Formats: sequence, structure tokens, C-alpha cells
Amino acid sequence: MRLRSLDVFRGLTMAGMVIVNNPGDWNAVYAPLLHAAWHGWTPTDLIFPAFLFIVGASMALGAPERLAPATVLRRGAVLVAFGLFLSGFPYFNPSRWRIPGVLQRIGLCYVITAFVWQALAARGDAPATVRRLAGAIAVCLLGYWALIALVAPPGGMAGDLTAEGNLGAWLDRTVFGTHLWKTTWDPEGLLSSLPAVGTTLMGVVAGVWIGRARPVCMAPSLIGAGAAAMVVGSLWDVVFPINKSLWTSSYALFTGGAAMLMLGLLHRRLDDGRSTPMFNRLTEPFVVLGRNALALFVVSGLVAKLLIVLTLPGPAGTPVSLQRWLYEAAFAPLGPPKVTSLLYALATLGMFYALLVWQHRRRLYWSV
Repeated sequence: MRLRSLDVFRGLTMAGMVIVNNPGDWNAVYAPLLHAAWHGWTPTDLIFPAFLFIVGASMALGAPERLAPATVLRRGAVLVAFGLFLSGFPYFNPSRWRIPGVLQRIGLCYVITAFVWQALAARGDAPATVRRLAGAIAVCLLGYWALIALVAPPGGMAGDLTAEGNLGAWLDRTVFGTHLWKTTWDPEGLLSSLPAVGTTLMGVVAGVWIGRARPVCMAPSLIGAGAAAMVVGSLWDVVFPINKSLWTSSYALFTGGAAMLMLGLLHRRLDDGRSTPMFNRLTEPFVVLGRNALALFVVSGLVAKLLIVLTLPGPAGTPVSLQRWLYEAAFAPLGPPKVTSLLYALATLGMFYALLVWQHRRRLYWSV
């Protein structure tokens, strides 16, 4: 089952990703377009969990309970391979190759979530399936909280929520050595993938609700459940702070709830006969971005790295990156730094959108 609301939601998420990842000047960025420094959240911190949520919802609507284990593993491996390629590009230096990453986490969460759902799905009984999945989500979130709060890493203390001192950072150093984002810790590490699986399972719950309840619109239930999850996540923040880098359980619940609420709002407007031709035209660009999300992720990552690696002679004869040269020549003179930095990001999104329009018209879609 393909939902326009899910394509639009995915496109909005990808548009947000391109904008926050491609400012003209990292020293001139509006605060909502930056991640929270540590505890807390900004709109930018909603992007990655929204994408994991969408992966789960797409999984449920695509009924992967019928997929062979080899197919699930192959899809996950392809995502991990893309992620490792992006991590190494363009130098592929083995000594500095980051092993964890965004696509690596998505691939891992996809595989684990698919197998959990296959194990828990009650054929023809959506309420029972939702109850079982809710239990699995609780195990992921409460289990992670217990590990972080009660288990001390060697040489450390239980409950440490610092970047290098938490249990997950110790595990990543033990498994990956220095092949991490900051050599001593990584925001996409192994242990924090457990609550990220919980985020993905929340998407599966939403997909099961929508898919099994058709033609009845489940938007009010999604909106209510999403709002409730955000409230519980906010309350949990008091004792287990919302933190994207640690993917704390409160963060998983809060952001998963936000994604569920957003999907509910879009579902009510786009899939329940309430949309209008004008609204469909306004949301069509996000359908284009959403239908080719993998291509946009990979190509935008490669282009961003190339623009930094390629250099031109600067005003003083010293080399400057092609990205910096483009920004200083075409955007910086147009206004205040934060405005022009955002304009550069929007122009980057427009360039990729033009490419995806070409692909969309020819039905050229990347899939795994």
C-alpha cells in the first residue's frame, strides 16, 4: 500500500536534512537548524528519528512479514554498504574510516525491526499485533534506560551521560577502536541503536494501524497517540534527559511521538478524501523528494564532500574549497550572513530537486 501522506512526510524529512546539512557558512546558521549542543532538542533533532519512523511505517504498509530472511538481510546490507562508502569517500583511508553512521544505523534498525515484526505479527489481528509491538518498544526503551542508568562501564560509573563516559561509548571503543565520529564516541553507536529500534517499531505500529484499518481513517488515533508519547517523553526527560547523540529513551519516545503526530495530520488531509487539487500541487515537490530518498541521501552526501575536497585559488593565493568559493562569490554579497547561509542551503536543495524531478518523470527510483 502506498500512501501519499507517507511520501510527503518522507519528502519533508529529506528536505529538512538537505537544508541543515548544507549551510553556506557553519558559523552563520539559525539556531533551529543546528542540533542541540547536548541535552535538549531543536527541530533539527526531529529529522533522523522521523526517517527511522518512516522506515518502520513503510515496512508495515509493504507487509515484510512475507519477505524471506535473506531479502531482509540483503536490504540491510545494502544500506550499510552505502553508509560505509559515504564514510570513506573520497580518500578511503582505512586508518580514519568511520564505521558507524546514519545509513548503517538505518540498515541495522531495518533488519532488527523486520525480524521483530515477523516474530510478533498476529495474522489478521491488528490490535494484538499493536499490543505485542508496544511491548517490544517498552523492552527497547526501558532496557536501554536500565543499561545506561545501572551498568557501569569498566573504569567508569553507572548513569554517566557524558559523551565519552557513557556505557555506549565504552562499547563502541571496544568494538570499533578509534573508527568513530569523534574517535572516542559516536552518536550512531551500537548500544544506542537499541532505542532507535524502538523508534522504528513506533513507525511499524503506525503502519499497522493505517494498513489494517483501511478504509477507515486512523488519523485521530495517530494524532492522539503521538501527542501522548510526546508528553510521556517530556516527563521522562526529567530523569533521563532528551538527548539525540545518546538517543535516550525519552528522546526516542518524544521524537517518535512527534513523527506519529505529523503522519496523522498528513494522513487526515491527504489520504482521507479531504485534499484539494491545490493542496496536492503544493505537496507534489515533497512527493518527488520522498519517492527517491535514498538517491537524495547518497548523492547529496557525495556532492557535499566533493565541494569541500575540490579547491580553487583564493584571494591571497591560498586554496579555498569549491563550496566556500561558490558561497563567497554568489551568496555572501546578497545580505546578512545567516540569511545568505540559508539561501545557499535552499539553492542546494533546489539543485537536487531538479535532479529528482528528472528521475521522477522517468520513474527512476533507487531502492534496496
